[in-house]
Amino acid sequence: MELTKSEMEIMDVLWDSADPLSRADLLEKSEGKTWKDSSVHILLNGLLQKGAIREAGMVKRSKTYGRLFAPTMTREEYFASTIFCHRRKPEIVGLMEALLRREDITQEQLAQIADLIAQKNI
Repeated sequence: MELTKSEMEIMDVLWDSADPLSRADLLEKSEGKTWKDSSVHILLNGLLQKGAIREAGMVKRSKTYGRLFAPTMTREEYFASTIFCHRRKPEIVGLMEALLRREDITQEQLAQIADLIAQKNI
């Protein structure tokens, strides 16, 4: 699944929220968005069709009810899935090597990665 820039902006708001959000919540929390408020319904329906979000209940606003939305995967799960959705998938060892060469990886993160690898071997 690949998301557009506007869909990613909505997903970032949902990922940063601890709770499901309504359309109004999304509009309120979306700072620096590149899409118009009137487009949020179309974007949400597209994300629902792609399986990126799910309906997570209803909320009453004034006299009407609105749907709540929540992501179906974490930010990390989404980015991991995009790496392998292309026709020519990267070789996993080379990919890990490239990620580990990044200068912004801390010793603590390296220790966590080592723990994950050790757990995978069990």
